[in-house]
Amino acid sequence: MTTTDTPLDRVLGAKTGKALAEHLDLHTAGDLIYHFPRRYDERGEHTDLRQLEVGEQVTVLAQVQGIGLKPFRARKGNMLEVTIGDGSGASLTCTFFNQAWRERELTRGRWGLFAGKVTEFRGKRQLNGPAYQLLKADATQDEAAEEIEEFAGALIPVYPAAEKVPTWVIATCVRTLLDTFQPPDDPMPAEVRATRNLVGIGTALREIHRPSSEAALYAAKHRLKWDEAFAVQLTLAQRRARAAASPGTARPRRDDGMLAAFDAGLPYELTEGQRTVGEEIAADLGRSHPMHRLLQGEVGSGKTLVSVRAMLQVVDAGGQAALLAPTEVLATQHFRGIGAQLGALGRAGELDGDPSGTRLTLVTGSLGAVARRAALAELADGRAGIVVGTHALLYEGVEFRDLGLVVVDEQHRFGVEQRDALRAKAARPPHVLVMTATPIPRTVAMTVYGDLETSVLSQLPRGRSPIASHVVPALEKPAYLERAWVRVREEVRAGHQAYIVCPRIGEGPESSFDDGDAPPPETESARRPPLAVTEVLPILRENYLAGLRIGMLHGKMPADEKDAVMRSFSAGDLDVLVATTVIEVGVDVPNSTVMIIMDADRFGVSQLHQLRGRVGRGSAPGVCLLHTEAVEGSAARERLDAVASTTDGFKLSEIDLEQRREGDVLGASQSGKHSHLRLLSLVRDEKLIKEARVEASGLVGDDPDLSRYPALAASVAALVDEDRAEYLEKG
Repeated sequence: MTTTDTPLDRVLGAKTGKALAEHLDLHTAGDLIYHFPRRYDERGEHTDLRQLEVGEQVTVLAQVQGIGLKPFRARKGNMLEVTIGDGSGASLTCTFFNQAWRERELTRGRWGLFAGKVTEFRGKRQLNGPAYQLLKADATQDEAAEEIEEFAGALIPVYPAAEKVPTWVIATCVRTLLDTFQPPDDPMPAEVRATRNLVGIGTALREIHRPSSEAALYAAKHRLKWDEAFAVQLTLAQRRARAAASPGTARPRRDDGMLAAFDAGLPYELTEGQRTVGEEIAADLGRSHPMHRLLQGEVGSGKTLVSVRAMLQVVDAGGQAALLAPTEVLATQHFRGIGAQLGALGRAGELDGDPSGTRLTLVTGSLGAVARRAALAELADGRAGIVVGTHALLYEGVEFRDLGLVVVDEQHRFGVEQRDALRAKAARPPHVLVMTATPIPRTVAMTVYGDLETSVLSQLPRGRSPIASHVVPALEKPAYLERAWVRVREEVRAGHQAYIVCPRIGEGPESSFDDGDAPPPETESARRPPLAVTEVLPILRENYLAGLRIGMLHGKMPADEKDAVMRSFSAGDLDVLVATTVIEVGVDVPNSTVMIIMDADRFGVSQLHQLRGRVGRGSAPGVCLLHTEAVEGSAARERLDAVASTTDGFKLSEIDLEQRREGDVLGASQSGKHSHLRLLSLVRDEKLIKEARVEASGLVGDDPDLSRYPALAASVAALVDEDRAEYLEKG
């Protein structure tokens, strides 16, 4: 008997086993049995030869009437032509290239079923390389009818394949494997199987490869999707249970501290959403186990203010808070913005500081030695209650007196290890607040951030202006692009400022995409390179925007240059900023009202939504123009039309998810391994994921370590391996 651990070369032979290992990374029977078909071809009822139409997929019952082998004239090889008919007077030619051996079985007078796509050559209808099944020569009428029904009604699995290992080779290997395969004991608890109407694992694995009917295939897929969703949700439920039991330090709110003084001095009212989320976070911080909360909020919804209030609550309770930002531009901007909000409360120890306040400190990689020593001393002795920093906060030598809260801004820009390194600098597990302006679809939140409590800020603060977005199809309507440059001039004349965003920095060693961004998969073709900042800037200065004050910003510039450019733009000394996605998050210049995103089709949906959030941040309305050469009707153009049609980030996040490989969501791209999500769709299977979450929470509530279900625990470990479990835990 073959089990999931049996090496494939023992089942299929050394040559086939080696091919599957080298080209598809399949080594064991378990690897192959879980290499599911990506779709199924259905032959359907057999067709009358007289009713065939060119281009349709058909199955015909016919008799071999003639056969001939023709060598090619200009090259090596041959073509076998088989004429078949069904007695109606109509005939069809089947062609096979370099398969002369078929002449031995396709003999004149033999009946069979032939399936393929109808094409036409020199006025004659034909099937190229059809699949066929010959009927037994001595079959009775009933046997023939049964054989015909089985062949015509079969669902043909089509597998993810490689050039050297095509789908039909994989199908043959799977059939061989199934002949001796002994399925594992079913790990799913019987009560869950009964409640959720799930077929057994052995039935599911057999039917997914060789479905006996549409209904059986549906049941098999449903069970195997359940396994995937259940494994993830069990892992997350165990994380939540452990987090609830882990010791932390309570940081309760004080009524007479800095937070109260800060709130009293706010020049505006908090939105209802900010108040609600603030109460949720305050309650979490007051508990003696660490908060793990995800704060989602549209661009400009006021997440930073919420985080500042949380940080002040922790400082009031004797702890320190650290805000981790992905770029120096954003860290510096946060430092200035928070400093302005805190005022004297953030300058304790200075002449104009409030003695009952704290110190706000910035730690980045470009700090000079003297400034760095001073900043680190303030962290170590506790004078700095709030620190804002980049990855530099993670380095050796950065020590806190009592780190109580870690705020991670734009968490998707950080690796797992980086986030964990900052948490490790606390004596006891700190509270963690993860913020993102990239709206996360509900199913992704349940599947990736399922061990975090989730808060959403959907209201925009009063005074924020709407953003209008339009596609500028440069090839179809060049006048639209001319008008875009005129619009920039008009906004500048009205006293406003503009961003021009390019996907790339420039030629030579700086040709990469900024901050690790890469184009969507369909752009990796033979098209021209994406437009670059260093190429676009001189053209704008000399032509379209001549006479305007134009600056440049990208991630490879020295830190002091980047800072100087942002200061100039913020102060209004520059009219136009030509930049990469380094401005995507956190950059806040309320006077900016127009953005042109060059080659917008080279960006993802969520990224475009983030970028356009840089305009319309003041009282004047914003406009975002999406320049593209993508043709109407293409996937890239549809993506841009979707972005232009709505400012609902959650709606756009669903579109973005549909366009990405779903397996990446679980860190498959980080670990370089197979995606764990083979069948489960985060887009289509929301109901199933919710059901799995309910069952997982109940099971872990009764048995946190799954000690009563060892087979289930082993199954979870196999589906969500250590790397991915760690990815989930630290995310």
